[in-house]
Amino acid sequence: MVAGRTRSAPNVARHLADHWDQGPFARFVRSGWMEGPDRTRAEEVAVNTVTATSTLDRRGKTITTYVAFDAAARLEAMGEGEILELLTEDTDPFEPDLRAWCRAAGHTLVESERTTRGRRFLIEKGTPVAKDTTMAMVVSVDGLEELLSPLGFALAAALEGVDVHLFFQGPGVRVLANGFRPKLQGWARPFSRMAAAGMTRTGHIPAQDKLRQLRTLGAHVYACGPSMEHFKVDRSDLIFDDVSLVAYLTFMAVMERADVTLYL
Repeated sequence: MVAGRTRSAPNVARHLADHWDQGPFARFVRSGWMEGPDRTRAEEVAVNTVTATSTLDRRGKTITTYVAFDAAARLEAMGEGEILELLTEDTDPFEPDLRAWCRAAGHTLVESERTTRGRRFLIEKGTPVAKDTTMAMVVSVDGLEELLSPLGFALAAALEGVDVHLFFQGPGVRVLANGFRPKLQGWARPFSRMAAAGMTRTGHIPAQDKLRQLRTLGAHVYACGPSMEHFKVDRSDLIFDDVSLVAYLTFMAVMERADVTLYL
């Protein structure tokens, strides 16, 4: 020891770790086990900092599937092991939803923390997880609010690697027609445009945009032929050229093979 100079226990330990920078002792010291309440913010940052390869700012959006879709697209363009910094609003569902999505998609949620302007997530790109899971869903509604659940569940499943099959029947076939704009039901119908704009701001984008996202993720779309005739939707009106026009028996076979079936 140099005369007139002393080291505290944490500093001695860190000094030793700096000169013995491999092995469990060094990792144990650097984890902060001896820092106590006097540990400085600078030391915390030095210990916990992970360098992000790319940053995606989705503050202002509160719908987790919207944010996860954009995060998935960004990660697709990145290399395995690279880190995505994702900035979001500070709402409770984000942390558990993003953790569940990362686990299902083969990524690692390295860090989650609150900031002065929301939440910050660090996601390490991993190897895609091969899944042998199928979802079959029957969509029979065309209302603005009524479409939120079926398309939300379908998008969540597709983001987690599930093979999604959607059968639109009854009024639901209107959702597939060019120019379709869902409306609120009953007395609230005149306020549909205002409600749709508010939903879009949060991340509940229009139904047909969600369907395009689903197609990007590999979802299969079916339409009930008799329903199309009844609701006067022609094949030439459909937003996709390759929609399968079938009826109950065909989709029943899809449902029998599916691991998850939903009727909404």
